[in-house]
Amino acid sequence: MAQSILFVCLGNICRSPSAEGVVRQMAAARGLELTLDSAGTGPWHVGEPPYAPMQTAAKARGYDLSAQRARRVTPADFSRFDRIVAMDSGNLADLRRMQPKGSRAALELFTDFAPDLGIAGVPDPYYTRDFDGTLDVVETCAAGLLDQL
Repeated sequence: MAQSILFVCLGNICRSPSAEGVVRQMAAARGLELTLDSAGTGPWHVGEPPYAPMQTAAKARGYDLSAQRARRVTPADFSRFDRIVAMDSGNLADLRRMQPKGSRAALELFTDFAPDLGIAGVPDPYYTRDFDGTLDVVETCAAGLLDQL
């Protein structure tokens, strides 16, 4: 059975769809079978595609995010996924508050898979405007996550 991972950020239009797309491609290159998805803790962008500048930056590196659509984390996600990986400590705190008792999902911080980066969260390019810098962090964290699997 494939391991299942949900990537979570605030609005599900930049960081978590990028993490999903990067891990999907890196896992395929390594021959790993994973079930992957992404979601946001907030409702602002439900149904929307990833943010256009994020898609452009990702596409320049060979990642196609265009089929993804933003959605919000649901209580069922905590039973459906083995791991729920937050993009920053605020997202992780929100997930801990949302997590139903007895759910099986392990809650983790994405940057914990790349401790050498020395940061406690993936920078949000919606605010920083540094889409390439965010992808650098996402790629490093994705490689670290896959090395652990």
